[in-house]
Amino acid sequence: MKIGIALPTMAQGFTRSALRDWCRMVDAGPFSSISTGERITFFNPEMLTTLAACAALTERVDVMANIVVAGLHRPALLAKQLATVDVLSDGRLVVGLGVGGRPHDYAAVDAPFRSRHDTVDALAHQLRELWAGVPPFEGADSVGPPCVSEGGPRLLSGAMGPKGLARAARWAEGITGFSVSGDPREVALAALGARQAWESAGRSEEPWLGSGTFCVLGVDDALGVLRRFAGTYLGFLGTEMANAVAESLTVADTSELNRVLDGAEEVGIDEFTLVPGTWDLACLEAITDAVAERR
Repeated sequence: MKIGIALPTMAQGFTRSALRDWCRMVDAGPFSSISTGERITFFNPEMLTTLAACAALTERVDVMANIVVAGLHRPALLAKQLATVDVLSDGRLVVGLGVGGRPHDYAAVDAPFRSRHDTVDALAHQLRELWAGVPPFEGADSVGPPCVSEGGPRLLSGAMGPKGLARAARWAEGITGFSVSGDPREVALAALGARQAWESAGRSEEPWLGSGTFCVLGVDDALGVLRRFAGTYLGFLGTEMANAVAESLTVADTSELNRVLDGAEEVGIDEFTLVPGTWDLACLEAITDAVAERR
C-alpha cells in the first residue's frame, strides 16, 4: 500500500516558506503523493494555485487534487487550470472529483447546491472531452495546454454511499475516500461498497481505492493539536457536533497510526493519505519516520 500525505492547508500557519519546506521534505521522503483539498469560505489557500506550486517544487511524488468540488467550477476554465498543473508536474497530477459538503462554498461563488451530484458526472465527461481537444463550442479553438498524461490526468471520485458509488462507477478510475477517525471498519466498508459498485456496473477491472485520515505526531500535546484542528475544520457541522467528532480522534502517536495503516492495508487500499493537523515540521518529520519504518 502506498502512503501519501496532504499539505496541512486547513491548519493555521500557511506561509511561502512552510509550503516550500513541506514540498521538499515530502518529495524526499517515503510518500507516494502530496495533496490538498478545496474550501472557499475558510482560511485555507486556494487549491489549484497551491497545487501548481507543489508541481514546481517537487519532482517525484504525485500531485493530487483531493478533491475538486465540481459545482464550484466552470468546465473549460477548470480543464485549462488542471492541464496546466499536469504540465507543470510533468504528468504527475491526479484529480479527485466530488460534491463537497458545505453549502456556504456554493453560495460564495453563486453556484447551485441542489444539483451538485449531476454536476460531478457532467464535469467528468466534459473534462475528458476538453482534454481530448474537443472545442468548448463550435468554431472555438481547443482548450490547452495539451496534457502530458495521455487522455488527461487520472480521474477519481470522492463519492460515498451506494448511489454516489454507482454513479462514480460509470466514469471514475477509482475512489478517493476519507475516514475522519481512520476507523479500519469504516475504511473496509467503503472499499467493499466501491468494489460492489464496480461489479454491478460491469466493470472488468477493480476500482483503485484511496482513503485517508487526520493525524498529528511529533509535537507537544499531539492529541490536543489533532482534536483542535479537527474541531475547527468541522466547524461547519456546528460547534457541538464538530467537537464531539474531534474528541473521538486518536491518531496522535505511532502505534495508533500503524493500527490505522494496517487496517487499510488489510482491506486492499491502494493508497492511504495522511492529513496532518499542523504545519510544524516536527510533525512531518515524525510521520516521515513512522512511514519509513514500514518500508
